[in-house]
Amino acid sequence: MSDSTHTPSSSGSWVTIAAAIGGFAIFALIVFIAYLPKKPDPLPDGARTPEQRKSALAELRAKEKAAVTTYGWVDQKAGIVRIPVEEAVKITIKEINAKK
Repeated sequence: MSDSTHTPSSSGSWVTIAAAIGGFAIFALIVFIAYLPKKPDPLPDGARTPEQRKSALAELRAKEKAAVTTYGWVDQKAGIVRIPVEEAVKITIKEINAKK
């Protein structure tokens, strides 16, 4: 038997180190791309900014409040009117008490 010791060549060591660094670099690139913060898309047509949505909500709430607190026509031809909710509750209570 021959008693030869195998010593790694210096060029083989550099190839192994370069491959390891390249593997880590590819892994880091994949992780970076996967978790890359997404920039918000520009608003598509018809979309509104937060300020526009806030004012639209305030306008909607004002219309809803007016609908439940004021009198108005629902269908004038059919003779259907809208009355305030508090008034409707009072009328309903009177009708229920009259039936007893």
